[in-house]
Amino acid sequence: MAEKNLKDLILHTLKDVYFAEHEILKALPEMEAAAKNQRLREAFATHRQQTEQQIERLRQVFQVLDQKAEGMPCEAIQGILAEGREVMEEFADSPASDAGLIAAAQAVEHYEIARYGALRSWTELAALDEAEELLEQTLDEETATDVLLTRIAEEMVNPASA
Repeated sequence: MAEKNLKDLILHTLKDVYFAEHEILKALPEMEAAAKNQRLREAFATHRQQTEQQIERLRQVFQVLDQKAEGMPCEAIQGILAEGREVMEEFADSPASDAGLIAAAQAVEHYEIARYGALRSWTELAALDEAEELLEQTLDEETATDVLLTRIAEEMVNPASA
């Protein structure tokens, strides 16, 4: 068996996150439709558009690596999204519905932040400057989305659910 290196790990993780972003893109319209708070619906709609751009950036990263853009199943994101759907169903008619949606969305964001943070660091180490820059853009967007969701939760949704 050939020894794996950092570039192999980068490619493996890119395939993981490429799959994850496609799954997230499918889930965001459901989350947007389930949200009762207008600001939360807008945040989900905005993030859906960002996710489309993030998928395009990932395609560009694959090109930088001279690799075909393809995903591989990611059980972690599938599990996180399944938990989110469970919360949406169980709390659909509850005042806590939007709080649960935000918590589910933030679990997704934290997963993405971890993945993109690692990828950005690894591409920096591998001197893949163009890839690093593309991944940094996405990491910044994911972090900003997490901060926005926290603000919506703390200022509007959580107090309304109490």
